[in-house]
Amino acid sequence: MSARDATVTRPVAPHRGTWALSWSGVRTVAALELRQRVRSTRWIVALVVWFVVVGGITALATGSVSLVSGGGNGSVRTAGTGADATSPLVPTGPAGPTVPAGPVIFGFVVFFVLFLGLLVAPTLSATSINGDRNAGTLATLQVTLLSAAEIVLGKLVASWVAALAFLGASLPFIVWALAAGGVRVMALVVTVLVLALILAVVCAIGLGFSALTARTSGSAVLTYLTVAGLSAVTLILFGLTVPLVNTQADVTVYGVEGWDSELTPACSWFTDTRTVVHTERTWWLLALNPFVVVADAAPATTSPPSTASFDPLSAIRTGVRYARTGPETVVDECWTRGAGEASPVPERRLDSAPVWPWGVGAYLVIGAGSVVVAVRRLRVPQKVLPRGTRVA
Repeated sequence: MSARDATVTRPVAPHRGTWALSWSGVRTVAALELRQRVRSTRWIVALVVWFVVVGGITALATGSVSLVSGGGNGSVRTAGTGADATSPLVPTGPAGPTVPAGPVIFGFVVFFVLFLGLLVAPTLSATSINGDRNAGTLATLQVTLLSAAEIVLGKLVASWVAALAFLGASLPFIVWALAAGGVRVMALVVTVLVLALILAVVCAIGLGFSALTARTSGSAVLTYLTVAGLSAVTLILFGLTVPLVNTQADVTVYGVEGWDSELTPACSWFTDTRTVVHTERTWWLLALNPFVVVADAAPATTSPPSTASFDPLSAIRTGVRYARTGPETVVDECWTRGAGEASPVPERRLDSAPVWPWGVGAYLVIGAGSVVVAVRRLRVPQKVLPRGTRVA
């Protein structure tokens, strides 16, 4: 038998498709990425700085609230009296009812953590793929049995876990609002979950740009521009569209139209032509803003909610839901009504107009699209590579 006939047939590794997924593959890539981050002292220093800065902001917010409350009793004093003055959550005082300080501290700390998260999360993923490609380590992963989807999802999980580490460092200060009173545990849990979701979407956006661009600086800039567009440009566009949705309409008003025989103002029904703003046509711009999504998704911090509260989350939630429902066609302007007298104008219901589901849905679509783009850019064989790309 000749040497040609004695050729030994070697087993060939089974081909795995681009979208083949296994938990072991995703875990392997994620573990490799996390080991590299843990070995880096810069990541640990950034985590310590994050903890110190969030702690300082929490202390500053607590001190400011104590000064406003005029005695550090853990509640904010408000002026006037009303139905809230009899609420067990709103203790009364010589200058009027007070409200718990917890919602105020909770709102400011949550927004500051979200702000810092939007600054840090892009740095955790925006250079993940093109950085490995430039260093020649990405090709090593691509020639293994790992699929493109496993590589992308592994890197996404690693960057998300790193972002959650920063969020975890903020939890003691977010929980601090519970000690100040007026914040429900459910509000805290839902807020933290929404924050984690937004950080995951930002990491996915950075991963998508990292796969699209050859330079790490380009992917980082594009990721920050996208985050800035969602956070700031959406608010700017909403404000600029206000003059475009103004119309003249007849509004039914219950208010002071004239004077009675004793020269005292009397309230009555009348119709007035006014300028109304149809924000129900442009509210979806606000639904794309991460700060609006967090504020609208968080349940009411106090139970029952207090109308005298200075909670920034509740203020934003009320504003965006008013924007979604549009202008009122029946308005109560009877300023002469006595205390305790019921208004003939029905109260506006905002519970049926949440904005956060649309924002969360849009974020899930953006995040999924970014992952799909990254996977398609890592599939093997790749027909076209960016100029100057290092393969191995």
